[in-house]
Amino acid sequence: MSLANGLTQVAAVTLTALRTIPQRRGPSLATVTGIAGVVAVLVAVLSIGEGFRRTLREAGSPRNALVMRAGSDSEMMSVLVGDSVDIIAQAPGIARGATAPGEAAVPLSSAELFVVVDVPKSTTGTPANVPLRGVQPAAFAARPELTIVEGRAFEWGRNEVLVGDAARRQFRGLEVGSKVKWGENVWTVVGAFAANGAIWESEIWTDARVLQPAYRRGNSFQTVVARLESPDAFDRFKDALTKDPRLDVQVLRESEYYGNQGRTLQAVIRNLGFVLAALMGIGAVFGALNTMYSAVAARTREVATLRALGFGRVAVVVSVLAESLCLALAGAVIGACGAWLFFDGYRTSTLNWDTFSQVSFAFDVTPALMAQGVAFALVLGLAGGILPAIRAARLPVTAALREA
Repeated sequence: MSLANGLTQVAAVTLTALRTIPQRRGPSLATVTGIAGVVAVLVAVLSIGEGFRRTLREAGSPRNALVMRAGSDSEMMSVLVGDSVDIIAQAPGIARGATAPGEAAVPLSSAELFVVVDVPKSTTGTPANVPLRGVQPAAFAARPELTIVEGRAFEWGRNEVLVGDAARRQFRGLEVGSKVKWGENVWTVVGAFAANGAIWESEIWTDARVLQPAYRRGNSFQTVVARLESPDAFDRFKDALTKDPRLDVQVLRESEYYGNQGRTLQAVIRNLGFVLAALMGIGAVFGALNTMYSAVAARTREVATLRALGFGRVAVVVSVLAESLCLALAGAVIGACGAWLFFDGYRTSTLNWDTFSQVSFAFDVTPALMAQGVAFALVLGLAGGILPAIRAARLPVTAALREA
């Protein structure tokens, strides 16, 4: 048999099998529904990790440097005294500029203090750890993407806070104008800010010099965020600090620091998603097997007739597999679109294991995740169709015609 003749046979038998799918509407629909459920769950779970990763990724700028005490795994573990902060602010490579209109240019370096406060969740009312970050005026110049979306910025030296847009939607009592008690102070919420979906939208900001006595931190900070003259100035800035005998610090690009956070949680979420999908996929494969065995049984006369007319076994195998893959593809498209429709952009919060504080983020159903869901569904379709396809190819022609 020539290759062209073989391909013609495959095409003819496959098209015939696909045209007869409506005759097996019930089991076919059950298979499509089962695979759609598997794909929807897989894509939805993976979108949690993707959304969390995106929130952290958006936070870092390659033009910002983060200084912590040497050996600290996160800013929660770091301590920098006031003298060290002053030395860091004079290091070469830091950009200079005015932190407010009409003021003189100063090094754009913000010493920051990071504490967590209890705030009840909007959905459950249970308390959660929310970051309260004390900053200095250069913090806003170092993060130009921050914009006030309601109210105003806090005044320096006053017990006022600015709330991230994601935090005020996830937690109670953070509306502009409300008062809350944290530490030894009562704070007034005077405004809300957005940051292009970055992790800072999960935080509450205030004046670091006001936050220090409220939590009895003396003249200590935890990190220094410095705006560099350019991304290329990082090495010069890092070398100056790490070689200074007065300091014991480590210097990271801000993007590197946040990029390293959350990897454990992302791995757990990703593994969980594939375990759930695998367990559900077992059921979907059995569904596909049942459907395709039914299809083969219903097409016994047709298959036997084709074989008697000279059609090869390969054409029969391909036709059964094509039907199974088409059903899986239909389920995959429905499941992936359903996950995008119902979960993309859905906001929630979870614990950042690096800082033991809540991070608000949105599920992110990306085209890459949808493609992974489709690929997984095609594997299920292949697994569900291979055994029925082999059975169809091995049907004895005379016996099949007699049984049919």
